[in-house]
Amino acid sequence: MEYDVVIIGGGLSGLTAASLLAKRKIRVAVVEKCYNPGGSCGVFKRGDVTFDQGSAMLYGFGETGFNSHRFVFNSLEEEIDVIQHDLLYCVNYDGHRIKFHLDVDKFVEELSEVFPNEKDGIKRFYKDMGKLYHDVMVENPTYTTADETDLHVALESIKKHPISYLKFLGMLNRSAKKLLEKYFKNPEIFNFFDKMTSTYCYSTVEEAPAILASVMFIDNHVGGSYYPAGSTLFLPGKLEKVIEENGGDMFLDSEAVSILFENEKPVGVLLKDGTTIKGKDIVYSGTVWNLYENLIDSKYTSKKTRTWAKNQEPTYPSVVLYSVVDKEVIPEGTAPIEMLVGSPDRLDEKEVTAYIFSINDRTICPEDVHVVMAIGPSFANWDFDQVLDYRERKKQEEKRLIAVLEDRFPGFSKAVRYAELATPKTLERYNMKNGGAVAGPKQMIGQHMFKRMKTRSQWDNLFCCGESTVMGTGTPTVTVSGISAANAILSKLGKEPFLYKENMKNYVRYLDKPVTKDMLYGGYTQTEKDIMHKALKCRMCEYPTCTKVSDLDVRGIMRRVAVGNYKGAYKAWLKTPMDDKSLIEFESSCILAREGKEPVPIKEIVNFLKEGLDEKGI
Repeated sequence: MEYDVVIIGGGLSGLTAASLLAKRKIRVAVVEKCYNPGGSCGVFKRGDVTFDQGSAMLYGFGETGFNSHRFVFNSLEEEIDVIQHDLLYCVNYDGHRIKFHLDVDKFVEELSEVFPNEKDGIKRFYKDMGKLYHDVMVENPTYTTADETDLHVALESIKKHPISYLKFLGMLNRSAKKLLEKYFKNPEIFNFFDKMTSTYCYSTVEEAPAILASVMFIDNHVGGSYYPAGSTLFLPGKLEKVIEENGGDMFLDSEAVSILFENEKPVGVLLKDGTTIKGKDIVYSGTVWNLYENLIDSKYTSKKTRTWAKNQEPTYPSVVLYSVVDKEVIPEGTAPIEMLVGSPDRLDEKEVTAYIFSINDRTICPEDVHVVMAIGPSFANWDFDQVLDYRERKKQEEKRLIAVLEDRFPGFSKAVRYAELATPKTLERYNMKNGGAVAGPKQMIGQHMFKRMKTRSQWDNLFCCGESTVMGTGTPTVTVSGISAANAILSKLGKEPFLYKENMKNYVRYLDKPVTKDMLYGGYTQTEKDIMHKALKCRMCEYPTCTKVSDLDVRGIMRRVAVGNYKGAYKAWLKTPMDDKSLIEFESSCILAREGKEPVPIKEIVNFLKEGLDEKGI
């Protein structure tokens, strides 16, 4: 098999690069270890509940600011429905509940009530950072990484606001703490900002580069925070849709084990099952450690490069609690994102962020419950020789996280109907997060910006994107890295890159809160809505009971239909077509049928695809 471009890794950065290239009619293949695309951004199901497995606090869909997700969907001409949260989040800090309002001035007043002696400094700080942000980020929108910035374009922007740009660039090699010291004296407010940078980029104010922190402190207020209506299934699913509608192929449940070389140059990818996929260009969207320690044979790199990669300091390992609780235990006024700070003056395991997206999206669970995902650091040793010891540690961590949530939501422990824990080992197994470091290498002074992996590698046909690259962690930033990788290849091929244009048609739609199932799939016919809702019932089981030993990817077909990716669903069907009798047998073995419920109507959905080929342009 040979393609124009092979993308290793189907996370958001890889999918972004692949979808943009496919839109320009470049033939792409995406290789992803997991059976679902999205990397950390995606879902799994337990019963009637949909869990977001990781990245779900999404920025970048706003009308202004660092809105890379909006830019991508507008460039792809692909509609997506999102929910905007009224608050960015709430921080439960040292006895205070600080609301992060979209209105920066309102937030400044709220923060000043917590630190009254620093009120003037808070006002000056946010005013100055707001001006820098406006002059550098808003007035001249650009969706490219620093290493790929066009110098001519940059100079034109600098001419408009030379002082702002000089101040901004002057922060490149300074820590966030040095920046804050210009405005504040009280050690307690430094502790507060420590928590903010730890949340944004998993590093302290002493570690975090000021140039990134200055953007982070303002950007989220300007752009707002969002959730894809119907769950994060839809964000990677829509990108996959564009890829497959434009002739690209998805190799899911397929682990890349080596980058193949010929004449000292990358030429393709070897999969774990022995399959070889050739590509004229390759995009790598994984971690720096997996690239230089596993995928590239050491004979093609220098010892210096391998040592540099190995010495990249990771962010701390994380654990994630997925839980279903009685609805009434979450009080009115709770924000969908609640940050719980343990000790103001140090990082400890009580530093937990709770995501309760069922507050604004009622499609992800039954009416009488809420879904609570909680993520925080784990400093425990997870290397066990015995499985029983590992399972016991998991139970202990689950109880610990539930106890942390009990402090914020009294009665939480008794209200738990279901709970499941992802350990650092789990995160490494499913998402290839080395050691459970969910944000890859720390974005810290010494390994920040240009001291990280860049878009272009030492080979002219191997490109990189993702959280190990210049922009670091976060869904908007890894999306920008994917844009840069795609544009680098398009420029190389003499094709038009994706650049911001005024008055681009908008394809991002905001839905009113709370979203209910009848609000999904606006713009589709009633027949399509009915079919998509039926497909959405699929549990997308890791070990499907429906197909047993069959190779038919029922869960992949249903997942694609649920987001409107009919062409991709039909392509998946064609790989292992089955007659109606077999499909009916699959229905009888559906996990829903085994629970005494109505099974997913597999035959009806497949026949919908087969009968609608001409109408839907498949």
